[in-house]
Amino acid sequence: MENPQDQDRQPKAKRGINKAATYLSLMLLGSGMTLAGGYLASHQAQLQSEASSIAVSPAKAAPLPGGTDNNLIPNVVRNVGPAVVRIDSSRTVTSQLPNELNDPFFRQFFGSRGVAPEKQVQRGTGSGFIISNDGRIITNAHVVAGADTVTVRLKDGRSFKGKVLGKDELTDVAVVKIQGDNLPSIPLGNSDALQPGQWAIAIGNPLGLDNTVTAGIISATGRSSRDIGGPERRVEYIQTDAAINPGNSGGPLLNERGEVIGMNTAIIQGANGLGFAVPINTAQKVATQLAATGSFQHPYLGVQMIGLTPELRQEINSSPNTGFKIDTDRGVLVAKVLPNSPAAQAGVRAGDVIEKLNGQAVTDAGSVQKAVENTQVGTEVNIQVRRNGQNVNLAVRPGAFPAAQLQ
Repeated sequence: MENPQDQDRQPKAKRGINKAATYLSLMLLGSGMTLAGGYLASHQAQLQSEASSIAVSPAKAAPLPGGTDNNLIPNVVRNVGPAVVRIDSSRTVTSQLPNELNDPFFRQFFGSRGVAPEKQVQRGTGSGFIISNDGRIITNAHVVAGADTVTVRLKDGRSFKGKVLGKDELTDVAVVKIQGDNLPSIPLGNSDALQPGQWAIAIGNPLGLDNTVTAGIISATGRSSRDIGGPERRVEYIQTDAAINPGNSGGPLLNERGEVIGMNTAIIQGANGLGFAVPINTAQKVATQLAATGSFQHPYLGVQMIGLTPELRQEINSSPNTGFKIDTDRGVLVAKVLPNSPAAQAGVRAGDVIEKLNGQAVTDAGSVQKAVENTQVGTEVNIQVRRNGQNVNLAVRPGAFPAAQLQ
């Protein structure tokens, strides 16, 4: 950890870059299993109930605003509810005992091996939905992370042993497979066409209460993980005010036609009406590759970036210690290039200002990251940077995001 006094002695411009880098979008991203300032919507406790119930019934449905058919939500639940599943997972962990218990003094009581570490079984539950008649299920990666056993329970009472085909921490998507006959499935919609104000229906197993239904609207689209106070992930989330609670993780967010438009993933602690879902187009793309190969390759450049502003430019140029000068107010400043990364191998330098990517102008780090994410690993990306008053064109081949960064 830096000494605050040492930090105070840093040149002002350099401190500005370091401070800005705290908030930047990274091509090389870390991944955590919890959200800072919030928590993932998975229920990590002993299951409280084995009963199955529907929270909304056709006979008691409340009138919907705007003259909408009162049977809309019940019909959606009736049609797709059977394909929404509960996922129970468990894993055995070994707790580390204090070193003092292996002291020679204690060995005389417990034998030459000392005190054996204690093994405990951790259990959790989440949600998921069947997307094909052959038993493929999409859920959150954190629902099945580290699981020794996975059990999938259907609304009709059937129970199956699940096999995790693959999981991707950067998008929090996982695919589980079950074997069974006459399995229901759920249709997928198009999350790219979503607009704020459209209906949103969530089905899941919050707090162990099976097949709970909530409804609301799409509050916003394109929310970054930085927007919701968490570590950077490769997702632009759907925000909804449909009630989402621990245990809803991995369950579907549906439109009024009963099509999946998102996978419920996260909530912000202490806030009401702030739920977040992975867009189904993203989840389906990742799930397809997970089912085929067991993993998903995320293209990355290996740079830290921040969008330029006139204030940042002035701060950089006013200090003689930055090592470079900026002559533009627009573009994305490369604050750092990671050693041996694709960007470093292509000649990208700290202080470069990215102005265009594949001929398209860019103004913020998020747009660069999104453009790279939409490429393929190893596919050439043309980058135009501004360096020392001149335009420089570079060809970069994104690499696969290093697995070590997910640890």
